[in-house]
Amino acid sequence: MAAPAPLRGENCHFGSVATASQWRFPRTSGETTTARTTRFGAVSDQPSQVPAATRALRVLRFLASQPDPVPVERIAAAVGLPRSTAYHLLRTMADEGFVSHVAEDARYCLGIAAFEVGTGYTRQAPLQRLARRPLVELVDRTGRSAHLAVPHGRDVLYVLEERAPGRPPLVTDVGVRLPAALTASGRAILAALPDAQVRALHPDRSAFVDRHGGGPTSLTALRGLLSETRRRGWAREDGEVTPGFASVAAAVLDHNGSPVGGVAVTWDTREQVDEDALVAAVSGTARTVARRVGWRG
Repeated sequence: MAAPAPLRGENCHFGSVATASQWRFPRTSGETTTARTTRFGAVSDQPSQVPAATRALRVLRFLASQPDPVPVERIAAAVGLPRSTAYHLLRTMADEGFVSHVAEDARYCLGIAAFEVGTGYTRQAPLQRLARRPLVELVDRTGRSAHLAVPHGRDVLYVLEERAPGRPPLVTDVGVRLPAALTASGRAILAALPDAQVRALHPDRSAFVDRHGGGPTSLTALRGLLSETRRRGWAREDGEVTPGFASVAAAVLDHNGSPVGGVAVTWDTREQVDEDALVAAVSGTARTVARRVGWRG
């Protein structure tokens, strides 16, 4: 069951949050400011009337890039606004739910409305839609079947498959769930997670599944496998999902650098393949999909 959505003004995950009605500064209309070049700000040194929408978008982009709530002085400096203007803009954005105020720290973070906009993007452009064309091109380039899997607890869920012409069907069909620790896609995803999260997903030996006598059966073994995967930059499995078939995979990262999926190709181990070429093709496809979901590399 999904957790209930946070109430407006309660989106920051540390400290209590004050709503805009608790702030003690007046509203004002737009004002002329002196633009200055910043990472998130304007591009001219001449006085100009910066549209309110442009200023608000700069604030949202800056807050989205920060790991924690930030004081108004940092926001103002980052987007190139006077402190008083930043205050008034933040109040208006809070009225609409896009910004929340952490009262005891006098800092600001994204509000629930910003989350709603982000989830709206996900609904309109899901990962499998963004990945379909790159996967088709991957199959054309390698002549091997390819698939996309997403994390689902300690499993991976296959959401997209592109089968190469003349190739047999695989167990990794759309809708199938498999243990992440056994699959190339799952290992690529797990290798991109923090160690603490991997440990939480695999608290004891009961968390590990053995299909064909291969794969890790303890957290220590899994950590060793993931360490090797991180060092290489891609993951591999050979016969641990289906005997006689091997796969290589690379993780798809989002704008935060978190893994949202894994792209893999699978081949019959009786056939001779150029594994280095397959790895390069899979890694390139994963980067292409990642850029489509906001990863900046």
